[in-house]
Amino acid sequence: MSALAEQPVKEPKTPLLLQVIGPGLITGASDDDPSGIATYSQAGAQFGYATAWTLVITYPLMVGIQEISGIIGRVTGRGIAGNLVRHQAGYVVKILVGLMVLANVCNLGADLGAMGAGLQLLIGGPSGLYVIGFAAISILLEVFVCYARYANILKWLTLSLLAYVGSVLVVGVPWREVGLAIVWPKIEPTADYATIVVAVLGTTISPYLFFWQAGLEVEEQQEHAGSKPLRLAPQQAPDALRRIRWDTIVGMGLSNLIALCIMITTAATLHVHGVKDIQSATQAAEALRPIAGQFAFVLFAGGIIGTGLLALPSLAGSAAYAIGEAARWPVGLDQRPKRAKAFYGAITIATIVGAGINFIGIDPIKALIWSAVLNGVAAVPIMAMVVRLATQSKIMGDFTISRGLAINGWIGTGFMAVAVLVMFATMF
Repeated sequence: MSALAEQPVKEPKTPLLLQVIGPGLITGASDDDPSGIATYSQAGAQFGYATAWTLVITYPLMVGIQEISGIIGRVTGRGIAGNLVRHQAGYVVKILVGLMVLANVCNLGADLGAMGAGLQLLIGGPSGLYVIGFAAISILLEVFVCYARYANILKWLTLSLLAYVGSVLVVGVPWREVGLAIVWPKIEPTADYATIVVAVLGTTISPYLFFWQAGLEVEEQQEHAGSKPLRLAPQQAPDALRRIRWDTIVGMGLSNLIALCIMITTAATLHVHGVKDIQSATQAAEALRPIAGQFAFVLFAGGIIGTGLLALPSLAGSAAYAIGEAARWPVGLDQRPKRAKAFYGAITIATIVGAGINFIGIDPIKALIWSAVLNGVAAVPIMAMVVRLATQSKIMGDFTISRGLAINGWIGTGFMAVAVLVMFATMF
């Protein structure tokens, strides 16, 4: 064995602060997209604080499945679809990827529509033009900006989520009542309540997040000189796995905290004043203005735009990762456009089709409902396959996940399976 081969290879040293603002933070923040804001707003407006418990329950389950996804990417050097296509029946992978991509495109359309309407609320003008502008900006950044710089842009965009911390601080919140509702929730045995709970679960734990975090871990590994998949460089494992864990804990914590702030804001204002039917994030922002004042309105509406800019690349990018890896194309935001034409083409087409939904008479709210249904249907088998991938030594080598993390993943899968059954029961 050569002297070079005997030298230990360590995970590249990263400043402590940057260890908790990586793929996990970007993924968690992108979960609070305008579509998610609409769901959390409706939950707060319709049921007050009675659904806040869902964001506490989902937190450990969300951390578990996202950490598993990140570990798969870092250990194998491939994303979720790249591993599935090598170890599962091809037609199964294609069906699941197809469901996720269709849900992502619907979600893209709803998010772009909400962003256009949000900017229209703030400055006036044609919302359709804003939709086209936001879509174009997202495509140009993803295709022509190098990954390291683009990742930094996404990290800074996570600050837009603080708008919702600001909004909850400027409205009068009975915090004792909120605490009691979380610890001892008043669960209503109605179809409407069951539907909104399932909607919150489906918004919080979505398949595109699994693909996105795994893909970003691969991007991060390829970006740093000397960094390799852990199967090839086991010496890097302690630092890498520790970083993924804390990054995911912080990222998913921020995601659920912001969702809770949105729910509490609308519960303390809209619900209290009898406004209980909110169908979009912009409608929630507009309804806040006469109740909570101009400042809360501006914070809420501005946050829609910032979170949308963060969510668009995760939706289009995760779709492109899934399609590209399933088809075994060159993939990655660090790739030059000429070398990964199909990958960037998938990002472009997904974003354009999503934007087009807003111009062909399809109700964006109905598109959002269908994306939630598709996400719910796809989440259960994808979660099961992700956990199974991470427990197989032929895929993970010496880095199969711990029993505790595997149990967490299976509990999350079962939890989502029950949610899907409840969803169909309430639909029919």
